Amino acid sequence: MAKQRIEHRIKEVLPGSIAQELELEAGDVLLEVNGQPIEDVFDYHYLTNEEYLTVLVRKLDGEEWEIEIEKEFEEDLGIVFENSLMDEYRSCRNKCIFCFIDQMPKGMRQTLYFKDDDSRLSFLQGNYVTLTNMSDHDIERIIQYRLEPINISFHTMNPELRCRMLNNRFAGDIFPKVNALAAAGIEMNGQIVLCKGVNDGEELEHSIQKLTEYLPSMKSISVVPVGLTKFRDGLYPLEPFTAQDAGQVIDCIEAWQKKIYHEHGLHFIHASDEWYILAGREFPEEERYDGYLQLENGVGMMRLLREEVMEALARMGAEPDSHTQMGEMSGSDSTDLDRDGALNSELLPREISIATGQLAAPLIRELCSEIQKKFSRLTVHVYEIYNHFFGELITVSGLITGTDLMEQLKGQPLGTELLLPVNMLRSGEQVFLDDITVGELEKALQIKVRIVKSSGQDFVAAVTGREKGGRG
Repeated sequence: MAKQRIEHRIKEVLPGSIAQELELEAGDVLLEVNGQPIEDVFDYHYLTNEEYLTVLVRKLDGEEWEIEIEKEFEEDLGIVFENSLMDEYRSCRNKCIFCFIDQMPKGMRQTLYFKDDDSRLSFLQGNYVTLTNMSDHDIERIIQYRLEPINISFHTMNPELRCRMLNNRFAGDIFPKVNALAAAGIEMNGQIVLCKGVNDGEELEHSIQKLTEYLPSMKSISVVPVGLTKFRDGLYPLEPFTAQDAGQVIDCIEAWQKKIYHEHGLHFIHASDEWYILAGREFPEEERYDGYLQLENGVGMMRLLREEVMEALARMGAEPDSHTQMGEMSGSDSTDLDRDGALNSELLPREISIATGQLAAPLIRELCSEIQKKFSRLTVHVYEIYNHFFGELITVSGLITGTDLMEQLKGQPLGTELLLPVNMLRSGEQVFLDDITVGELEKALQIKVRIVKSSGQDFVAAVTGREKGGRG
């Protein structure tokens, strides 16, 4: 019986890559690597990591090329495929009681309603997956190919409760799969979306205790509060957490951190920034984030931004200190003061504005105040945007719409530029969640909009108008 061919069309060949040297081009079709068909991106990454390989490609004119390649181990070929997974995306089979997509209004673009739950995106993009649609074959390939880290949405370690929370009678069956990954030493991270009265309290304690059994393969667990929009009619009744609730969650997590650190040398379980803001508590010191493994879940983002901003300012001269005047700084001298004066004179009188969510607004104001100590000719207006679109319980900047920005900033003093964080936009595009474009926002507010990348260096450069590179 003839071997079935699985075809993968090339979308782009990166400049200067091996693929370009081999004269591959967009529209060509990859058929095999080392005589094997490519099922998906798992196979592709594994088979092309070798130093010596053979690829079979069908060119645009129908001619088939068999190409022998010698390269560095793990050196990329420089091929971008039409589908990054090289297969169909797997959608979520669950009906989670906390699902954010189920809480969105009707009439938005269709892609926003796609529930992705694909372990391959966990490897490629860091997405969190429930493992409920993964077969034993998938687990075997993860282990065979060492595709790690795998990020897993646990929510609870109680199998019966997990079935109820995910509304999937098979949701409690994932633990043998996780056991297999842990036994093979596959690196994992986990998350718990905490729902008041459901998986908190004793259930959270139980979950943390059970998750520690996966150490050292399990590197970190984040605990994040459920996000509740105003569009919950007909959905499971969930309540928002109070400041007192948040304090109890933090106390539980920090107690476990001490125990786990004493036994394993890492803190392992982490509360997202939202808990600390809701409870009115200081963020943990930098060392307690274990290298910021859970940044994408909002764990340590505020601490890291503050540290990076203060480091960027320190590199410009004497570091600002909110408890002392510039002339009274410990270790300051005339050289530092001269440098600060020179920096300030470089900056023309500048007035700008920043819009952000309720969650980040206090920290952004604090950081702008520190920057203004060094640049006295700088005026910054920080606007805290309330989420009228999804409801005011949604406080993160990444879910702010163009409509809310327009309505709440109209008529306000904005200066010459409006700065917005990059997470307000669709990845790689100039479009907000409600399909308002950056250009439309600029036209409505009659101001230039600058999109700011995520690092503290980028933030300082954008606020001061100084163009600098930085982490994206």
